[in-house]
Amino acid sequence: MITFVLIAVTVLVSWQAFEKRRLYERLVLWPPGVQRFRQYDRLLTHGFVHADWMHLLFNMITLYFFGRAVENVFSQLVGPGMFLLFYLSAIVVAILPSYLRHRRDSGYVSLGASGAVSAVLFAFVLVDPWNWIIVFVIPVPAVVYAIAYVGYSYWMDKRGGDNINHSAHLSGAIYGLLFMLLMEPRVGLLFLERLASPRGPGFFG
Repeated sequence: MITFVLIAVTVLVSWQAFEKRRLYERLVLWPPGVQRFRQYDRLLTHGFVHADWMHLLFNMITLYFFGRAVENVFSQLVGPGMFLLFYLSAIVVAILPSYLRHRRDSGYVSLGASGAVSAVLFAFVLVDPWNWIIVFVIPVPAVVYAIAYVGYSYWMDKRGGDNINHSAHLSGAIYGLLFMLLMEPRVGLLFLERLASPRGPGFFG
């Protein structure tokens, strides 16, 4: 249920920001807004605004498929409310390295739910590493995808030049893993067991 609410709110806010430039400018992560005008809420609100419908659609489809499964795990372990905290905190944590790097750059803007979605995706990988992820219609084991994703994001973050915040993707992925392990250390043992025995029991069967 929380996953659907997050998707609905994100679509609504993004749609309104598409239509209203002033709203868009107020919600995106703009470092001077945080640094100079104390608009700390931008560290969270940027995660509900997107560049265009394609950007929004990609993030929300990913959240739809993996968010429901991860929310179910949270419900089993600590209750569904923790999933909401996880997602919202992931938005903030994922953007912090980018914000700190660009905090004096008045021309820098960042937006989108990608950091939080990465956290959700990697939480999924941790609890079910051999489940399949469809990448451009090709099925790939989640753990293989995770390794490739981290390598690609790190390389592109160093290379730069494509207007995608790969740093937020990396930070979100790391946060997703750490949050799960700190919340329930047994998840780490489950991960190792599933790696050794792909057909063994897990949260998703």
